[in-house]
Amino acid sequence: MRSVGFGVTVRFALLAVVWGASFLFIKVGLGGLSPAQVALARVALGALALAVVLVARRRPLPRDPALWGHLAIVSVLLCVVPFLLFSWAEQYISSGLASIFNATTPLVTMLLAAVALPEERFTPPRVLGLLLGFLGVLTIVGVWHGIDVSHQLTAQLACLGATACYGACFVYMRRFLSPRGTDPVVVAFGQTASATVILGLLAPAIAATPVHLSLPVVASMLALGVFGTGLAYVWNVRIIAAWGAANASAVTYLTPVVGVLLGVLVLGEPVSWNQPAGALLVVLGILAAHGKLRRTQPELVRR
Repeated sequence: MRSVGFGVTVRFALLAVVWGASFLFIKVGLGGLSPAQVALARVALGALALAVVLVARRRPLPRDPALWGHLAIVSVLLCVVPFLLFSWAEQYISSGLASIFNATTPLVTMLLAAVALPEERFTPPRVLGLLLGFLGVLTIVGVWHGIDVSHQLTAQLACLGATACYGACFVYMRRFLSPRGTDPVVVAFGQTASATVILGLLAPAIAATPVHLSLPVVASMLALGVFGTGLAYVWNVRIIAAWGAANASAVTYLTPVVGVLLGVLVLGEPVSWNQPAGALLVVLGILAAHGKLRRTQPELVRR
């Protein structure tokens, strides 16, 4: 049992590192590829890695056309649009800052779920969490400097647009995919494969710029696609099965820390005080929204 627990802990640590490093891999990949080429490479390599997992586990692909239609929509919201937005944004902002904005995903998801799902209505803790998260975003942006419409501000808004896509996708999946009980790895392959097809069809229009490959660019794309977009999903499924969804979601708190540290240590990216301060407010908002900041009552413990 100890070895099993240790294995899950290792997967959790690897997941935090891989997802936190994804923004570093994007930044390095942009040294030889366009944003659209980075997005296409990561979904194609992710789909290939997941295909190997499916073959190894002998999992059949679904034959329901309606399910593939849902997976196509999921691929747009979870892969195509956000991957393009994050890749484009990192041309103008640091990888660490992009990872911080990515940490707002749980709060955006909660906001959209409260609007779209009756069972996810607003509660006082969720409202407090959203307010703290909103304050965190304003702190990250540094609104006291004034609103200067520039590529940097547009890039930050693009990151928030990407997290909004994630939030909309999670709500969509809960309503249309979760009731079907489809194997999560099959879902992951379906969404990455569909995204590969969609971006492949769009490639002549958005990804036809020259490619300049180097060892760092190739290695970053392999790591981003195979691990960050492919195998990491399998690890996440196993962590949820072992620890539960609430404990597994704690990886959200670690990925921006990893992203910022790698940006500073590997790329020498500067960090201003308001970025980690804003990230802390976002994390506090997530904790507040899930009721983690309240004192535990004895009767709740007994339950």
